[in-house]
Amino acid sequence: MSNSLLIVGCGYLGRRVGRLAQRAGWQVHATTRSRFETLAAEGFHPIAFDWNDSRTFDRLPTTTHVLIAVAHDRHSRVDRYASQVDGLARLIRHLDNGRPTDQSADVCYISTTGVYHQTGGVWVDETSPTRPTREGGKAHLAAEAKLRSLRVGRPTTTLRLAGIYGPDRVPRAADVIAERPIASPPHGHLNLIHVDDAATAVMNSFDNQRFASRARSPLYVVADDEPVVRREFYREIARATRSAEPTFVDPAADSGVRFRSETDKRIWNRRVRRDLLPQMRYPTYREGLRDVLENNLSNEA
Repeated sequence: MSNSLLIVGCGYLGRRVGRLAQRAGWQVHATTRSRFETLAAEGFHPIAFDWNDSRTFDRLPTTTHVLIAVAHDRHSRVDRYASQVDGLARLIRHLDNGRPTDQSADVCYISTTGVYHQTGGVWVDETSPTRPTREGGKAHLAAEAKLRSLRVGRPTTTLRLAGIYGPDRVPRAADVIAERPIASPPHGHLNLIHVDDAATAVMNSFDNQRFASRARSPLYVVADDEPVVRREFYREIARATRSAEPTFVDPAADSGVRFRSETDKRIWNRRVRRDLLPQMRYPTYREGLRDVLENNLSNEA
């Protein structure tokens, strides 16, 4: 069977993975609830699908590979856990139903480094304990466990991604350029990965030739080589755009950035560098920001 990819949740990352798959000669199917013309323009086969609606499952094709990159819809009437965990379970049971283990699709699930609770700038990796305090981290961690339990003996990889940035997605770039105060604490570390390197990691997780002499890990944390203190990240945006030194104000008490800043860890990326990203296009935020911002391709995330 020739390679084919089903992307469940074809957003910022999924579209780039789809393009890489197309270049490799794969047929690409992508689920959506509304963006049919956009996905068709990419050359993908759009599929109307919602894993919270059992009536839509029969529309899914049988493919050799599956990327699951579903973000929780804050406007959905389905709560985060019911969607991210129960919806995932329904999808996996459907995909694996009737398929022998040795004919299973190779599944890559996109999780988040938000599952880590650590503070104080400590280094964490795949072996570090995970006790998330935010609902998103809790849901992803539960989804990871559900995936492991449902796919015993079937090819499955979980990628815990750091903060994704890239063209049209550089956090607070518009504020820095406009010299508006940034509603964020200047301290604490950001762990980042350029979207192009993240997409490459996904495709390389599907490359069995990479693992001819070494077993593929079921779990990778995906981040670049240099965690950066927030103040220095925004300074680099200012340097790249020839803007004034950034200033900071306290974020609102209920804002997402305040909750995210309550943790402070640094991602040790040794495993993903060894197996999936030995040659990273943007090894630090400096190269990534320079490529995006000097070409005037960024907007505020």
